[in-house]
Amino acid sequence: MALTKVGPKYQVTIPKAAREALGIKAGDLVEAKVQGHVVLLCPKVVVDKDPELEKQLEASEADVRAGRVLGPFDSARDTLRAVNVFKRRTHARRPH
Repeated sequence: MALTKVGPKYQVTIPKAAREALGIKAGDLVEAKVQGHVVLLCPKVVVDKDPELEKQLEASEADVRAGRVLGPFDSARDTLRAVNVFKRRTHARRPH
């Protein structure tokens, strides 16, 4: 067990063994959680929102709400069979 000291600005140094085990590097974000009398530091990753991806997700969620989905399936074979049937039906409806 490695001890660390709280500095005058309430900063602590994460011991080297813990940093290496978790892959924490200088500048990384960690979340401080209090559980009882324990403080847990959990590594976190921040991901920027992509406006185009947000639009695609909204459209996908609308399809699910409207029932325009295939599945659920019990196996990969069932999934492929349903996709192939869907493709044949969709292709048959297209004007040539």
